Amino acid sequence: MSEHADQERTSPATEARIRDSFGRQGLMRHLGARITEIAPGRVHIVLPNRPEVTQQHGYVHAGATSAIADSAGGYAALTLFAEDSEVLTVEYKINLLAPAAGDHLEAVGTVLKSGRTLTVCGLEVFGVQEGGRRKLVANGQQTLIRVDAPRTP
Repeated sequence: MSEHADQERTSPATEARIRDSFGRQGLMRHLGARITEIAPGRVHIVLPNRPEVTQQHGYVHAGATSAIADSAGGYAALTLFAEDSEVLTVEYKINLLAPAAGDHLEAVGTVLKSGRTLTVCGLEVFGVQEGGRRKLVANGQQTLIRVDAPRTP
């Protein structure tokens, strides 16, 4: 493995912390979303296209599209935070560029600027067809705030 590849991997502890946190998200579980990639400053979340997440025309609903984008950005930020930190979304804006169609959606959150208090992430959501053809269906930007992790008794 190259030195560059080592730098592009999160630590096993960070990956476990993110997967554990994601597993506690009721909405992501309800939607059927899953994390498929975790790297420093970048997280991918996949959402299978199924009737329960569609709107009246059969496309994936904007709410589901936005939710996976928001979570991908939040977890991308969390990859760069200390173990005693958590993250909350302050605001985000999403542009719906095309109907969210495909076998599944893939949201990619990428840290643009990580700060002591606020972090800014870029958000992209792709509709992915069988065979891997991807089409950008939404993009946006998000601001997150770093908070202390809740203390356990």
